[in-house]
Amino acid sequence: MTFLTHTPGADVVIDARDVEKTYDTGNIQVHALRGVSLQVRRGEMVAIMGPSGCGKTTLLNSLSGLDEIDAGTVFINGTDISKMADNKKTEFRARDMGFIFQTYNLLPVLSAVENVELPLIVSGTRPRVARQMALDSLSRVGLRDWANQRPSQLSGGQRQRVTIARALVNTPSIMWADEPTGALDSATAKEIMDLIVELNSTANQTTVLVTHDPKVAARCHRTIQMADGLILREDSQAEMAAAASGS
Repeated sequence: MTFLTHTPGADVVIDARDVEKTYDTGNIQVHALRGVSLQVRRGEMVAIMGPSGCGKTTLLNSLSGLDEIDAGTVFINGTDISKMADNKKTEFRARDMGFIFQTYNLLPVLSAVENVELPLIVSGTRPRVARQMALDSLSRVGLRDWANQRPSQLSGGQRQRVTIARALVNTPSIMWADEPTGALDSATAKEIMDLIVELNSTANQTTVLVTHDPKVAARCHRTIQMADGLILREDSQAEMAAAASGS
């Protein structure tokens, strides 16, 4: 099967066009995304904000291929992933994307290093190579000495660092984060954002994150403000910094 590709301008990594997503509950249809278009450039760090239920997480899941879309196209590095079969999308995500979730999504029966190496195993990396890459990734987030600990033996901040290590282990071109600091206290949240910003800067990694926190959004290059399944406006880093200082 040949997937539709195109060559976006000016180093655009994510190119979403007229994306629509509707959830049918049986009694009512919820129009989560109403023709959203968005471009994100390589190395850019973008925050998505808005009230609960506005479509933030749906947009992130639709852009990353976790959710099917009803209409529109989503190009990632020039490939239209909205036309991919599920198994191809899974391989694509394992190879080119990393994910950070508020709830960590770590398997409790596995050690930190076993959790981190999972995307590599899925993508067919040999176990011995995957283990070394996972250890190296844990070192990047300062957790090499905790490699054999299970999630229950780690603090909230350490668990989120394991999640970040897992997201980074395959050196993805894009990192997606859904409320990465939402379950953390303010001091630990700042540490996690310091780490995400540093990794974005040093690796020129494209980062898209959902957040309710203006202080988190102020660390990003650009903030997308959503409401009712639509993008209302975009705010600059300076505008978000001013909003955060007043919060």
